[in-house]
Order: sequence, then C-alpha cells, then structure tokens
Amino acid sequence: MYNIAVILAAGNGTRMEIDKSKMLLEIGGKTVLERSVEAFSELPEIDEVIVVCRECDIEMFSELLDEDVTFVIGGSTRQQSVMNAVETIDECSYILIHDGARPLVTQKAIINTLDKAQMCNAAATGVTVKDTLKIVDDDLSIVGTPNRNNLVSIQTPQIFNFDLYKKALAKAVKDNKDYTDDCQLVERLGEKVCVVLGDYDNIKITTKSDIPLAENILKMRGEL
Repeated sequence: MYNIAVILAAGNGTRMEIDKSKMLLEIGGKTVLERSVEAFSELPEIDEVIVVCRECDIEMFSELLDEDVTFVIGGSTRQQSVMNAVETIDECSYILIHDGARPLVTQKAIINTLDKAQMCNAAATGVTVKDTLKIVDDDLSIVGTPNRNNLVSIQTPQIFNFDLYKKALAKAVKDNKDYTDDCQLVERLGEKVCVVLGDYDNIKITTKSDIPLAENILKMRGEL
C-alpha cells in the first residue's frame, strides 16, 4: 500500500486582495500551507506528499516546509493541476487530493475518508447543509427547493483508488471536459463516490475574514 497526498496550492491571493499566495498567510503562528501539509505528512498512512503550486512560489514554499515534499507546477485549472501531479506518479494505491486552503482538516477526517475509500474506491469528506437551498432561474426567481436531507457540502480530502482516478481523468480529457471537483470525474464514469461526514470546522481560507475565524476554531480546539 502506497498512498500519495496531493496538496493543491497553486491559487493566487486575488479574493484576499494580497500580492502573495494566501498559502503564506499565518494562522496561529503557522502558515496556511504548513498546516495543510503537516496534517498529511505526519500520518504514517501517507507515504508521499506532492505540493502543486505556481512556479514563482516553489523557492519560498521549499524554504518554508521542513518536510520532504515534491513540488509540481500547477495548471490553469484545478483539473489540470491535479493532472500535472498525476503525471509525475509512477505507482500509487490511493491518491488523496486536498485543497491547500483548508488548513484545519483533522487527521481523523483524513483517516476516516481513506478508510472509506479503501472500501468503495472513492470517497470524499463533507457536511450536511444547514440552510434551505433554492434553485433559481436566470432572473433569480425561485424555481425549486431540493430536499435538504439529500444535500451535502463537499470538502476535501477527496480520495480515490489511483487506477480508477487515472481512468476518470483520461475520460475527462477525451471528452474535452474540465471539472472543478474531482468527484465529478469519477461520477462521470458511473462509479459511486462515498461521502464521509466530516467537520464544519474544515473551512476554506478564501477571504480575509476567514483568518480570525480559523484562529478562533483552533482556540476552541485547544490548539492555540
């Protein structure tokens, strides 16, 4: 069994309104990138970590991380970024794909999702939605109300049998499709993706207000 974690960190700080990667922002004395990578690298179940990032960030990221990680240059889309990482992998049992901007993921969530993936070949962590969601038309008029009991908000990690993921990726390329969610690739094959209920705390750092929120979460966990 050889498992590889792919940490996606190729985004820029546009929505943060900063002139550097948001991976370099600090949360409780550690950068977003450090927290995301350490969650995986410190697990014995993870044999290798690949960080996908912009070429201009490699030098700074490599100085920041003490862990033995491999750097891969990201693509123009999420799917392309993951594919760039996949192309560097010779052999692997399971690939664990994680948003670098989710630095509060717990090792429990990672292991639970990995265990589920080993049972059904594909699994993702997520949470049930709290709000009532509405389907609207182009004029923002409500046209439907989906059953909230059947809705989950998918997070990461998303974990796949590596051979299955490569097959799904090849189909997406053949069909000239570019998906924003890795589960979609496998869904398009007609394969089942299992959901593991995780934590609402597994937030994605997107705007400046997410930084103090993340620090408060760490304080509530007793980690600050």
